[in-house]
Amino acid sequence: MKFTLSWLKEHLNADATIDEVVEAMTLAGLEVEGVENPAERLAAFSIAKVVSAEKHPDADRLKVCQVETRDGLKQIVCGAPNARAGMTVAFAPLGAYIPGLDFSLDKKPRKIRGVESSGMMCSSKELEMGDDHAGIMDLDDSFEMGMSLADALDLNGPVIDFEVTPNRPDWLGVDNIARDLAATGLGPWITPAVKPVKGSFPCPVKIETDAPDACPVFAGRVISGLKNGPSPEWLQTRLKAIGLRPISALVDITNLISYDRARPLHVYDVAKLSGTIRARLGTGETFEALDDKEYTCSTDMCVIADDARVLGLGGVMGGTYSGVTAETTDVFIESAYFDPLRTRRTGRATGITSDAKYRFERGVDTGFVLGGLEMATGLVLDLCGGEASEIYVAGAVPAAPAPIEFDPALNKRLTGFDLSDKDMISILETLGFGVKSGKIWTVSVPSHRRDCTMGADLVEEIARIHGLHNMVAESLPVPSGRREPLATDVQNKIRKARRALAGQGLSEAVTWSFVAQAQAELFGGGDESLQLDNPISPELSTMRPSALIHLLLAGQKSADKGYTGAALFEAGPTYQSPKPDGQSPTIAGMRRTETTRHWQGNVAPDAFTAKADAVSALKAMGAKIDTLQTAKPTGAYWHPGRSGRLQMGPKNVLADFGELHPGVLKAMGIEGRVCAFEIWPANIPPTRKKSKTKGALALSDLMPVHRDFAFIVSEDTPADKLLRAVKGADKALITDVILFDVYRGKGVEIGYNSLALDVTLSPKIETLTDKDIETVSAKIIAQAGKIGAVLRG
Repeated sequence: MKFTLSWLKEHLNADATIDEVVEAMTLAGLEVEGVENPAERLAAFSIAKVVSAEKHPDADRLKVCQVETRDGLKQIVCGAPNARAGMTVAFAPLGAYIPGLDFSLDKKPRKIRGVESSGMMCSSKELEMGDDHAGIMDLDDSFEMGMSLADALDLNGPVIDFEVTPNRPDWLGVDNIARDLAATGLGPWITPAVKPVKGSFPCPVKIETDAPDACPVFAGRVISGLKNGPSPEWLQTRLKAIGLRPISALVDITNLISYDRARPLHVYDVAKLSGTIRARLGTGETFEALDDKEYTCSTDMCVIADDARVLGLGGVMGGTYSGVTAETTDVFIESAYFDPLRTRRTGRATGITSDAKYRFERGVDTGFVLGGLEMATGLVLDLCGGEASEIYVAGAVPAAPAPIEFDPALNKRLTGFDLSDKDMISILETLGFGVKSGKIWTVSVPSHRRDCTMGADLVEEIARIHGLHNMVAESLPVPSGRREPLATDVQNKIRKARRALAGQGLSEAVTWSFVAQAQAELFGGGDESLQLDNPISPELSTMRPSALIHLLLAGQKSADKGYTGAALFEAGPTYQSPKPDGQSPTIAGMRRTETTRHWQGNVAPDAFTAKADAVSALKAMGAKIDTLQTAKPTGAYWHPGRSGRLQMGPKNVLADFGELHPGVLKAMGIEGRVCAFEIWPANIPPTRKKSKTKGALALSDLMPVHRDFAFIVSEDTPADKLLRAVKGADKALITDVILFDVYRGKGVEIGYNSLALDVTLSPKIETLTDKDIETVSAKIIAQAGKIGAVLRG
């Protein structure tokens, strides 16, 4: 929502500066997003006069213009079709920033098709003053050459842009913004009352509302004998300042009232109407809207239609057929109230975005239906002339909001503000509420404030106007005795792991802690002591030994419904015995193969995918990944050749990972291959409190050296064992060891593998000599030999 400072002061009698207004708005809860002064943005632009416009000697669509500017006579090459001698234009000198094009002109003249050009004549779109970019701006000839463009167009007023919260649709009108600022003490609210216009003849256009739920009240009147044309300069300037394009006097009047009083209106050309105008529900008709697109009106949309056709979507957008033009002499002005929910659904279904829809879907002031019509009538008669008919109303204006029974003591109890009754009454009455005081106040709610329904809402109004910045901060009482941490070390680890797994692309699930007896037995459980005495169902009869069970079932259920690539994880307890220490926290996850029609085939997760997920979670929980050992899992539900275990020593198991056993999957009715992991966070050593200061950064200026080794080892020797042995040969120099090749075949005996390693040597003090490298190599070979590895010849 945008408005100018001068516009605001038509409703607020205050000498406040722009900074004071912004501060008052912020303290009152109006979130100001920015303040823009068009004069600053347009400082480089000035008024210029085109002396001559000749055809470019080497381009049919270009003209060479001699332009009188405040910097003297300038030659400008222009491609605008409307460029001509004698016109008054907006001139941009060399080096000026063009906001609508987001670039700056060169600081030196440049040649265009061989002809030098010094500056630019701008269109309204290039200056962000409209949408017209077919030609340059043709300004009023009365403007003096050389004067500032901002002064000429009266664009010196700051423009405030703020965010309107969904519960405050009244803030979409400048008068209600002024009302809130008046309540803060910035100045009195001076919005004049709307003067009714007495009709001189019965309204010749009949209106009906056949859908009272969608349009409870529909009012209108005819104004005949008017002359539609451009709106006056003051109105065009006001609309341009907030980014609206002036169209015609009639349209500009409706836009003005929409922003000034948050009251959308619509104007129809009476000559194009046929019979009675009705607000009804659609029946599948189509119509062309003002955005030049065709829409189908479904049965849950409110439409405005006459006896011949649909004229528009109620509260959303009108149609092109009945729109007003320069030839229009008789108009029908519509002022109605449309159901916010239906308006929002219509806008979502059609994709239409309009100022009217933005206001109606939030809820406009039901008490200003007739007031808005009267205000529009007065402006039309003043600017376009004509004669007004009597007002015709179909339906009934919705009832005013119910009064609120308010205990004034509630204010202090909820906010701590000890305000007098007089101060609270003053705030509420300035905001438009009516107060009947007593022990319990009866507060009448204005029709534009339907967001207030209870005493707490009134307390909020009093508090924000008095100023939440005036609230004294008081700490809660400190409990006596020793205070325990809010979360345990394991709980904090699990929280970090959940974030890490979500970052891996897995979705978190929350499943039952009960499983079927047969399923528990597949995962090493099923002890009679863990069976429930009174299970919910036979499928949930025993405590789960593994969180993987329901994840697998959920993944299969998703696959049955067409989503084959389920990737899920869960953090929760598993149960080994009914004893107090028989419950342990676990984190389990699984991935299925996603079936897709792609030239690269299906993307199938494998044991290494599961390992990467497990390592990601372990790293987030503070486990030292580099020190972990790899072994075979002991669970019978893991695939014997495609699974592994991560452990810290032979007894402290942190995680199992890999593919699940095909027999287990078949017994559970799970189709396809599934890779998974299980983590036991309680087995991770407690995280030490980190120092607030970082350690010294140790970087070497010397280049690292890479050496490759190939060792022959037996097939039953884990590669991890060899990697650890090699890395331990010289911990000071060897910073990394990578396995980059595994070979079986000619030259390697059956039962053995050739493992190729890339060893990184990082010197710290001086460059390594050949002798140094040979010494380290000998250590590596000797260390590998301790585990039975032999250097391959």
